[in-house]
Amino acid sequence: MPRPRRAQNETGKTAIQVIERMVSLLDALAEQPDSVSLKDLSGRTGLHPSTAHRILNDLVTARFVDRSEPGAYQLGMRLLELGNLVKARLNVRDAALGPMRDLHRATGQPVNLSIRQGDEIVYIERAVSERSGMQVVRAVGGRAPLHLTSVGKLFLAADDPKNVRAYATRTGLAGHTRNSITDPTRLERELALVRARGYARDNEELELGVRCIAAGIRDDSGKLVAGLSISAPAEFVQDDWIDQLCATAGGISASLGYEPKDA
Repeated sequence: MPRPRRAQNETGKTAIQVIERMVSLLDALAEQPDSVSLKDLSGRTGLHPSTAHRILNDLVTARFVDRSEPGAYQLGMRLLELGNLVKARLNVRDAALGPMRDLHRATGQPVNLSIRQGDEIVYIERAVSERSGMQVVRAVGGRAPLHLTSVGKLFLAADDPKNVRAYATRTGLAGHTRNSITDPTRLERELALVRARGYARDNEELELGVRCIAAGIRDDSGKLVAGLSISAPAEFVQDDWIDQLCATAGGISASLGYEPKDA
């Protein structure tokens, strides 16, 4: 027998109520510099203590809230991680869009802006035209493994060696093509080259017929926050692009407040 429409509306209303209660608890925690007791949170939000406790437990599991001690709560680190991710996307994209278009016009090839998210890179912007000479298969929002991409190698090269080894163990360094780097020792040698050169290459490791060159973008703290890459058909890639790419990435970094140590 089909459910009455009222029951469906009540289900939707209940779901919205839960979200509203979650937000009210997060807002109450945000208003306080220190951890807050369950009793205090219940009073500030008007929620019954048992309801507040149930929702807080779910937020703790999701790392949106931390339980600093029994019965006391504070905002969790996941909010900081998500906030930094949004900030990086907005700031880097705004700073990079104009220079990316200039670089695309100079090379005639797609120019990509990517950031790291976990064990993958995420494409957040692209400068491309129909005259680029290749079919773009990874749209904005697409993802790819770190070790198979030029930008991903930049992030791995900047990471602590033990974290790189953990990445290799965790992912198994799965390959996509016959050129993919699937051996940890070979990956370490590749990352050493990246550090020595100051840029990274993808030699048909993610997709046969496509090569990429990438340079890093750093913020005012010197942290690697994104990578700028040129993608092109394997036979079209030119070493002359490297200086242009690195100069463009350097200019974007400067606009974010980065000052090289040897400057």
